[in-house]
Amino acid sequence: MMALLGFVFLGLFSPGPNVILLTSSGARFGFSATLPHLLGVALGVGIIAFVTGLGLGTLITAFPMLRIILMVIASAWILWMAWKLWNVKPAQARDTDRPFTFVQAVLFQWVNPKIWAVATSASALLTELAPFEQAMMLGLAFSCINLGVCLFWTYAGSLLKSLLADPAKWQIFMRTMAVALAFFSGLVFL
Repeated sequence: MMALLGFVFLGLFSPGPNVILLTSSGARFGFSATLPHLLGVALGVGIIAFVTGLGLGTLITAFPMLRIILMVIASAWILWMAWKLWNVKPAQARDTDRPFTFVQAVLFQWVNPKIWAVATSASALLTELAPFEQAMMLGLAFSCINLGVCLFWTYAGSLLKSLLADPAKWQIFMRTMAVALAFFSGLVFL
């Protein structure tokens, strides 16, 4: 159980699409305005982990080539996102800019390769459980741990708000996040 919780924490806390989006949203819009996004991520991640525990993890374990294909796709997508972050220019805020809504954040998890990769790997730690028990354990672990992770990164972003007002510092921050994201693309294969 401790191995599962440690793995889930490290998998969710490390830079990835959710961490980058929540940190950026906290910096740009503030902590309170980002709360619906934060709560949507926590629930959405739990849903993905639950679905994985119901059988997707077993399916991927039964077909190793499927796992390799998914890891390559996830890694390529994460590298593409890192490349986009590296090249992004500071944007001027517009009246229409706003953080993700709760529903957008939940739905984003379905296309977030990091969550699928971490959930699939975590499900391999619980193969002795029945599918529904595995699904419940994964869903609860992912949602609860991710809520704390999301609170941390959103708050950290909100503390950076004044620092990121300077375009040069904003670019340094985004490029640092891009490098961290690119590093994660290799961790998908572990």
